[in-house]
Amino acid sequence: MKQDSTRNTSYTVDCEDYVHVVKFNPFDSGDSCSLIAYGGNNYVVVGSCRFQEEDAEVEGMQYKTLRTFHHGIRVDAIAWSPETRLDAIPPQIRFCTAASDRKLRLFTSDLQDKNEFKTFDGHTDYINDLVFAPNEGQEIASVSDDHTCRVWDLEGNEKAHFVLRSSGMSVCWHPEEAFKLMVAEKNGTIRFYDLITQQAILSLECEQTPLMSADWCLKNTFKVGAVAGSDWLIWDITRSSYPQDKRPVHVDRARLFRWSRVNENLFATTGYPGKTTTQLLVHHLGHPQPILTGTAAVGSGLTWHRTLPLCAVGGDHKIFFWVTEM
Repeated sequence: MKQDSTRNTSYTVDCEDYVHVVKFNPFDSGDSCSLIAYGGNNYVVVGSCRFQEEDAEVEGMQYKTLRTFHHGIRVDAIAWSPETRLDAIPPQIRFCTAASDRKLRLFTSDLQDKNEFKTFDGHTDYINDLVFAPNEGQEIASVSDDHTCRVWDLEGNEKAHFVLRSSGMSVCWHPEEAFKLMVAEKNGTIRFYDLITQQAILSLECEQTPLMSADWCLKNTFKVGAVAGSDWLIWDITRSSYPQDKRPVHVDRARLFRWSRVNENLFATTGYPGKTTTQLLVHHLGHPQPILTGTAAVGSGLTWHRTLPLCAVGGDHKIFFWVTEM
């Protein structure tokens, strides 16, 4: 766990496999450490992290692998369940993955003998994103290139099915808006669905394509952000269905957009892996230029820590961590 200035990462963790996706647990698991999951070609690894920014007794960063789950196929997306608790007896780890065989897999483990997984079938094309219901964790929503958003119970039964007009790229479920789902489509439209009536209630327009990633701001439910083409775009949904702010940011094309979980003006974007490196940019809405630029060899995935202004990107046998200012 060394401080690494050559790539201006704050910390790195070495991994057994190429890291396709990385995800901090966005929920409180009852422990002082943060849980992180990453997925490679065959495995999902769940580990715990602690950083000097939150604990003066830690030198730099402490990382410990808690368990490696055999997956048998490339992991494309990971979502954490709010039912994950490290303070329970026995502890419970629960997460769901999307894989290249168009299936979801729900994993439940007590980190000892109990390790279960269920497979959810139904999508007919690549699954781009998934999320648990943020309060109870009893449902999972997923979006796919098959032009659907589906909501499942934990037994794998389909509870709702929304037909989209293009590939579903991102799906978000906000803890303060538990009966609404935000779905972002590749054609540049972001829609909010009412889960009770199963009707679309609001839509936002990028007016450019392809939309690759969108996120609903945890700290301010009126804010939505996305990347489309080479730009980032921000909406205030109370004002207009068109972006309030947008800026070109990645030369090649932007890939991912994620709001910080601690500050409604802080967000990160990544570009497509170019010939050698992926660019990570951290932006603050009060600043005209990115406040941090990072590079990672062939990076993928992007995730923010639950309580720190710290984000992580996966890479070739590594996870890279950057700490930024608030």
